[in-house]
Amino acid sequence: MTNPMLAVIGGSGLYEIDGLTDAVWQDVTTPWGDPSDAILTGTLEGLDLAFLPRHGRGHVHSPTDVPYRANIDALKQLGVSHVLSVSACGSFREEMAPGDFVIPDQFIDRTVNREKSFFSSGCVAHVSMAHPTCTAFGQVAGAAATSAGVSVHLGGTYLAMEGPQFSTLAESRMYRDHWGCDVIGMTNMPEAKLAREAELHYATVAMVTDYDSWHPDHGEVDVSEIIRTLGANSTHARAMIAAMPALMADRRTALCSQDCERALEFAVLTAPERRDPDLVARLKTVAGRVLGPVAE
Repeated sequence: MTNPMLAVIGGSGLYEIDGLTDAVWQDVTTPWGDPSDAILTGTLEGLDLAFLPRHGRGHVHSPTDVPYRANIDALKQLGVSHVLSVSACGSFREEMAPGDFVIPDQFIDRTVNREKSFFSSGCVAHVSMAHPTCTAFGQVAGAAATSAGVSVHLGGTYLAMEGPQFSTLAESRMYRDHWGCDVIGMTNMPEAKLAREAELHYATVAMVTDYDSWHPDHGEVDVSEIIRTLGANSTHARAMIAAMPALMADRRTALCSQDCERALEFAVLTAPERRDPDLVARLKTVAGRVLGPVAE
């Protein structure tokens, strides 16, 4: 494995990275439009790192309008190999309390208004999502969060909702009691799908801020309470990120048994002679390994 480069996609509550040296904000152009913001790059304790605020500085993008394809393409252009997605979430489990971090390993995608793939007619590909996150990388993230003093839950199912409204009480009860979900958020889909298509190691850190609306003792989601919890969560998130370089330097913890970096190996079905050259050109960054050089 070559030296990894870490990207942190910061969600609500995480808008900066402490301790970066040679830090610079870079504008990156992609075939899928502009990413959410410029990307902050630098070095953290010897680890190359890129930071992208998912909603943009000042929180200008709604969950539906985040340019997910441009974000993933831009990060891969910069040489990123591992994506740590940090976001706020609601909890469906009493033991996953506000202030805890959850490292989900499964998703249920309930979003409906987002572009969910880099591929389409003219270059068709079907990527396995049976295991949507990188288990080994998720364990590294969990260890980093634990070292930061956070109560961490490894594994769980993340329900991705469209938003921007929070759940109804009926929805919250259904997701919890009948679908077996553990946490709920608005931003990790299609992000995880696109990272998989781009052959990146992807892990989510879902920072619990509330109990959604199912909990009989907590009532509906209160934005003021969420904001208060976000403050403590963001402090712990920065400490978690600070612990990542030492853990990622240990190659044993960085090894991937799921071949994330080869997720496209047998995924592209369109015959080479029938591929749309314009789409193939747009796919150069995310899928150039399997599609080959772009014809001039």
